[in-house]
Amino acid sequence: MNDQSGTGARRGFTTERPICVAILAMGGQGGGVLADWIVALAEAQGWHAQTTSVPGVAQRTGATLYYLEMLPPKEGRAPILSLMPAQGEVDVVLAAELMEAGRSILRGLVTPDRTTLIASTHRLFATAEKEKPGNAIADPSVVVEAAGVAAKRVIGFDMEALANASHSHISACLFGTLAASKTLPFPRDAFEAVIKAGGRGVEPNLNAFRAAYEQAGQPATAKPAVKRPGKRFAPLPAAAGRADLDRLLVRIREFPAPLHDMLFAGVKRLTDFQDPAYAAEYLDRIGTLHALDRDNGGAAKSYALAAAAAKYLAVAMAYDDVIRVADLKTRTSRFERVQRDNAVGDGQIVYTTEYMHPRLEEAAGTMPAPLGRFMEAHPRLFGVLFRKSRRVRSGTIRWFLVLYGLAALKPIRRSTLRHRREMAHIDKWLALAQASIAANYDVAVEIVNARRLIKGYSDTHARGESKFDRVIGAAPQLAARADGADWMRRLRDAALLDEGGIALDGALKTVSTL
Repeated sequence: MNDQSGTGARRGFTTERPICVAILAMGGQGGGVLADWIVALAEAQGWHAQTTSVPGVAQRTGATLYYLEMLPPKEGRAPILSLMPAQGEVDVVLAAELMEAGRSILRGLVTPDRTTLIASTHRLFATAEKEKPGNAIADPSVVVEAAGVAAKRVIGFDMEALANASHSHISACLFGTLAASKTLPFPRDAFEAVIKAGGRGVEPNLNAFRAAYEQAGQPATAKPAVKRPGKRFAPLPAAAGRADLDRLLVRIREFPAPLHDMLFAGVKRLTDFQDPAYAAEYLDRIGTLHALDRDNGGAAKSYALAAAAAKYLAVAMAYDDVIRVADLKTRTSRFERVQRDNAVGDGQIVYTTEYMHPRLEEAAGTMPAPLGRFMEAHPRLFGVLFRKSRRVRSGTIRWFLVLYGLAALKPIRRSTLRHRREMAHIDKWLALAQASIAANYDVAVEIVNARRLIKGYSDTHARGESKFDRVIGAAPQLAARADGADWMRRLRDAALLDEGGIALDGALKTVSTL
């Protein structure tokens, strides 16, 4: 090496001990490319370098650990480099996602006396987080707190956002942050030269590299910022410009101010789902519940019953049926989002393949009620049509027109078998809440909140509805108890713990002994 490379003043790195780097990335994040870049960087500077990889698990969408060691040449002696990282010996950990940073801490790769932890603070949810019916998302603040204790130095920010803005991959942002960290004794120009030598995606990768380099050079905050999704409500407008919509806005203002945001969100959702008349039906139901709420002392509890109903009734009335799914899949905004999320360039063509497996129940539910019942009564006659799944390319004329035709059935939705069943279920649900409010206001609120258990469509919807029916089936017994609302919450939480309802079975057995 020579001093022009920028390493002459850093003789401390030229020891027998190599610089050890661990990269934790998931499929599609370019972890292998990043490892190759670092090896190419070291070798271009005359260093010895070696990389190995250990495939991870499917629960983390192909999480892989890449391990690198590098050291300057020693005259007359060949290097001996390890194939696996040792706890307490890793100098730099590069994590392509926040929970991967947490995984590196748990494995002992991050230590306070040696390790610089470079991590993107965005989240990609694991299978274990997504498979639960309830909210099983891990708390990111735990990783942030642990990183502050476990690492010698932490550099963290949302590198995924920078990569998307540059139409590149997170690997380029990690490479830029590594350069800015000065943990490797190589100049910035050497890093950029490696990207240029790759010959593919050079400009987007350089843009992402430079953006991350500048971001990492900003004054460090005490803790990396982690964004958590929050509720966002559109403000209630003065007017919508259409007489039927303006009438809905006037009706919303007749309710107490704390309900306005949720009611407006519900009206928008149901107008989009069906039409303004359907949204007016929603306000009719909420008006009845609000009057009952007011008459039973709801003002002292911030109209908790009406507030819960404003949220969950809108969701219940905007159920997912075949018409709704087809409508969403053929919207211009959906195709634009697909192109934006995949950074589609000018002149590139994108085809979206949908995986669909409608059951006989979904098809019958889309039919007018008499025909739908006839189809369900003759499963041998019609069931053969729905045994196989289909891969549908919605960007082709043929399948787009099929989906577009299904979406055009919206005007007849109120006559379908599915709609009639959904309305009957909603009527039964709200009637139970209304019947319970006089005996136990809080139990009535929890009956309304139990609607959270029903979501999705097909088997997911059927399982959720079954759990919901079982939970509210305990309401008459619990309404007579002072702690009835607490038990209703426990039942709901138990139902959200697992898909099969095992925890709910145990909770219901406990309730039966009260």
